[in-house]
Amino acid sequence: MEFILFFLILSLSSIPVFGFTLTEFVYPNFTASNLQFIDSTGSFLLSRNGTFKTAIFNPGSEQVHFYLCVIHVESNTIIWSANGDAPVSNSGIMMLTKNGINITEKDDSFKWSTPPLKSAVYVLQLTESGNLLLLDQFNRTLWESFNHPTDTIVIGQKLRVGMMLSSAISGDDLSKGHYRLSLTASDAMLQWQGLTYWKLSMETKAYTNSNYAVEYMSVNQTGLYLFGQNGSVVVIMVNLLQSTFRIAKLDDSGQLTVISFVGSDIKRDFGGPVDGCRVPYVCGGLGVCTPDVLSDNPKCSCPANFNLRSHNSSSCVPTDGSYSLPVSCNSTNYSNLSNSSSTSYIRLGFGMDYFTTDFTKPFRYGVNLSMCQNLCSVDCSCLGIFYANSSGSCYKLEEEIGSIMLETSRNNDLLGFVKILIGVSTTLGDNDNFDQETADFPLVALVVVPFTGVFLLMALGFILWRRSRPQRMEKIKSKKSQPSSPYSEDLDVFSIPGLPVRFEYKQLEAATENFKTQIGTGGFGAVYKGVLPDNTLVAVKKIINLGSQGQRDFCTEIAIIGSIHHINLVKLKGFCAQERQRLLVYEYMNRGSLDRTLFGNVPVLEWQERVEIALGSARGLAYLHSGCEQKIVHCDVKPENILLHDNFQAKLSDFGLSKLLNREQSSLITTMRGTRGYLAPEWLTSSAISDKTDVYSFGMVLLEIVSGRKNCSLRTQSHSLDDTAAGDHSSSSSAQGLAYFPLFALEMHEKGRYLELADPKLEGRVKGGDIEKFVRVALCCVHEEPSLRPTMVSVVSMLEGEIPPTEPRMESLNFLRFYGRRFAEASTMEEAGGQTDLMLYPQANTSHTTSRSVSNAYFSYISSQQISGPR
Repeated sequence: MEFILFFLILSLSSIPVFGFTLTEFVYPNFTASNLQFIDSTGSFLLSRNGTFKTAIFNPGSEQVHFYLCVIHVESNTIIWSANGDAPVSNSGIMMLTKNGINITEKDDSFKWSTPPLKSAVYVLQLTESGNLLLLDQFNRTLWESFNHPTDTIVIGQKLRVGMMLSSAISGDDLSKGHYRLSLTASDAMLQWQGLTYWKLSMETKAYTNSNYAVEYMSVNQTGLYLFGQNGSVVVIMVNLLQSTFRIAKLDDSGQLTVISFVGSDIKRDFGGPVDGCRVPYVCGGLGVCTPDVLSDNPKCSCPANFNLRSHNSSSCVPTDGSYSLPVSCNSTNYSNLSNSSSTSYIRLGFGMDYFTTDFTKPFRYGVNLSMCQNLCSVDCSCLGIFYANSSGSCYKLEEEIGSIMLETSRNNDLLGFVKILIGVSTTLGDNDNFDQETADFPLVALVVVPFTGVFLLMALGFILWRRSRPQRMEKIKSKKSQPSSPYSEDLDVFSIPGLPVRFEYKQLEAATENFKTQIGTGGFGAVYKGVLPDNTLVAVKKIINLGSQGQRDFCTEIAIIGSIHHINLVKLKGFCAQERQRLLVYEYMNRGSLDRTLFGNVPVLEWQERVEIALGSARGLAYLHSGCEQKIVHCDVKPENILLHDNFQAKLSDFGLSKLLNREQSSLITTMRGTRGYLAPEWLTSSAISDKTDVYSFGMVLLEIVSGRKNCSLRTQSHSLDDTAAGDHSSSSSAQGLAYFPLFALEMHEKGRYLELADPKLEGRVKGGDIEKFVRVALCCVHEEPSLRPTMVSVVSMLEGEIPPTEPRMESLNFLRFYGRRFAEASTMEEAGGQTDLMLYPQANTSHTTSRSVSNAYFSYISSQQISGPR
């Protein structure tokens, strides 16, 4: 016999109102005769403190579709719904039995039910966290709504790997929409039609620890997190301002939003993707999406030669009525197409891009445009292509075409083409948004035109082949007469997917006016200012001392670097690999490098500007270490490699380049590279190099940002750099001499005199607490033992104030005192006109150490193979 706990017929006009709180239904105390409602909106169950309620609810203005929902009371926000794909009318029926919940229409037609359960239901309960539970008589959970999420998760809920969120069609229609949030072992990603268009790790606010696998996603009072190791390790986190109640929701717009509530006030804390044009269907099928800098809402239009299908449609169709757009062979409308139709392509305008090119591999590599189009023409699921001209990569647009992105600020060489049918009429559903009339096209033309075209192409190809044969023979003879060289290969003989734009040497020669304006120099070559034909300013780096690096390795490394996208990393726009020439083309940073701004004769950097520069640099390093598919160790973090753009936005440059140019050396245990003054001690002891090596260098840079002086500089202040007790060695031994600032910072930290470390040019416009935070973080970064140094993700959190700075470990900072004593002695020798030859790490490889004289400005008498101290 079936026991019905309650039998509810939805008739909202006749729901009785009672003034008490019902927190659970317990079998067998409730029957159909004594069912009571909390209010007139269909609510029948409240959590203990009234934070959430369970209701038979209609979210729309018309009383048509009703759902079993869990609702946050204060904001009236639906956090879960049962029968989203099967709403009931206002005469629908919900039953709670010993077998679970069952929802039907009045005529007994099935709509939704809980799955089969292990034992009989005894209690229906709504927890204070918003979890709807079915319990047995021993209070064991048989079923819970948290394990069956819809489009939202709340504090206390875990979205485990394998689960997903599905967007609703709209706020009124809770059936599943087209967007999904999937959780994998490495990331959280948004998908449309099974295609990824966004990952949480892409966001600039997201900090990643890629050493652990993701187990679940949750949202709490401090942010959005992906956890591993049973919740003990944060794999990806987005830190947000403190909030007592917060939800993460996949909107019907296709964006993941994190929302916090204070009473009935709603605040949007986070949204991804930030660029609305990266949502695949934001402008309908083939609609062109243009970001609007004045608002968060992008602008939609149709490409050239296309217009809107109708006034109430956002999708675009060809303007020429003789053309129609095909449908995929998986579509129910595919059978309507005529087999005699002719296929052609309409090219999209310049600067067009598609979301799949960033997340999917090309269908084919190293093909020409004609072959790419042919591959699409013979595939009934292919509706268009994007072709990368530099690498010969062919991307197919399959099943359904979404919106096109207009990338006005991005330098890409993608060519987009939409497949069209000539002389066929299709009547399609609203999802495909096409309805064209048949165009008259003679049958004879369908045969003659293609045949004539093929014949002309063959004739043209034969003529070009005959004309190029003498040149090719001469080139072969010339190559045979020349000695073999690792650079003799030309890039045209092969294609590597994922490469940035490839430039000819003559193009860059013209862009830089024959390398006229040099804006920088370094160990790998000089940097010149250039202007591309589209008036884009670039910095062109001419690489020298390439060594024996092969051309394929060069291009592969370029592809890796070119795939890195972060707001705090200088963008690699392109490259040139032609004969012996190797050049890299970067975005132009109009404020130059940090060392010029920090140490040069320029207006003083205010403290808040220094904070932004430190944060930007730290975020860029954190992304290299944790946000990339492969961990990248910069190996040369210093102010010269931190470039500044408008509003002092900091971006790291030359990331990975030292590794790129030294493939004959290991990336973990390798000979020394980098710059004296920023080298971690492990460089000197033949120890393994890791991301903690960059952390040390960043700590040294952070001290320079605080002080506005190089870590080794002339001491011009009137006070001594060491006020220690008698008997201790001083950091400096004279009124004018070389001072080792890291030791001075350590000593002032021990005495709590942080303001003495501030740049004198700030003239007191900074608080001691702000200096203290930066100095503490910097000293933690320069611990001698790499394992004691924080990760760059933790450094960012400390600088942002999300977590308190760690207390520096004095036992791991004593090596700074050793450096300081040596430099004090060297300063004394310099004043006496003497020479010295110091070896701070006798166990290091010093086979090519030479004795040098001391320089007043830098310690050039000490080899970089010997010391990690001042430069």
